[in-house]
Amino acid sequence: MKKLLLLCFIVVLSANFYAQETTKDAKAKTEAKAKKAKADADKAKADAKKESAKAKKEADKASDASAKAKKESVTAAKKSADNEAAKAKKEAEKATDASAKAKKASAKADDAKADAKKATAKADDAKKDAVKAKKSATKTLKETNEKAPKTPDKVTGEYNGKKVYTGPKGGKYYINKNGNKTYIQD
Repeated sequence: MKKLLLLCFIVVLSANFYAQETTKDAKAKTEAKAKKAKADADKAKADAKKESAKAKKEADKASDASAKAKKESVTAAKKSADNEAAKAKKEAEKATDASAKAKKASAKADDAKADAKKATAKADDAKKDAVKAKKSATKTLKETNEKAPKTPDKVTGEYNGKKVYTGPKGGKYYINKNGNKTYIQD
């Protein structure tokens, strides 16, 4: 009986002794894993910050480029409009000087005014294009590259001042201001 009690006592002490070592080893391993995971997370966070900073710089460059393009297009449009307006004024002065050429000069002035209106319309289009360029710089969208018919289709009439084409399967379309096909429903 004494031997049995002694044997049980030794087993209890040895189990506690070994159990304490395994918990220390496990605790050290888990701490090492936690430190490694934290270091990896910090590294990933730093990489993400770098990537976001790069992306922000790219976006800033794109917006600066679009703003510069917008300014250039606006100034070019203004210069052309000013030149057209100056030409129109000169034509109007010539028309008042010569009474015999009044009808011809007024026609030219009307043409110059129409050209000035076209120039202002072009300036507005340039502004819109610059805004579109800015939006496309921030968004990554793919557009189709189909700009004009690849096979020569037959011209069959006019629609809103545009030539109407008939395709090989009988569909009717015209080329819009962007260069894309716009189909007409009969």
